[in-house]
Amino acid sequence: MPAKQPLVFPAQRRILTALGERLRLARLRRKLTIDIACQRAGISRMTLFRAEAGSSAIALGTLLRILSVLGLENDLDALARDDKVGRLLQDQALPERRRRGVRARPKSPEPTERAP
Repeated sequence: MPAKQPLVFPAQRRILTALGERLRLARLRRKLTIDIACQRAGISRMTLFRAEAGSSAIALGTLLRILSVLGLENDLDALARDDKVGRLLQDQALPERRRRGVRARPKSPEPTERAP
């Protein structure tokens, strides 16, 4: 882990804090103690405390293990699934298809009958 964590903007901090609070509430609703949740996820108590506090230092894999213990791992699959803005930007950047002018094809000569 780097000695100094990267800067987290206030809006991102609020999102992480709210996520940590939702993790804590989900654990409490399932009546899981901190020790049991940590044992099932294979993490330390401090890591779970940090996750529930909304720390930006929690690895995505660790978050996935916590979500799995809570039965919420499929929620992670929904992240960024429908990228509406990205698709709009992609569609705007596509070059327009140029159609060539339709050329008149020369008419093929009528088949003539051959004498046997």
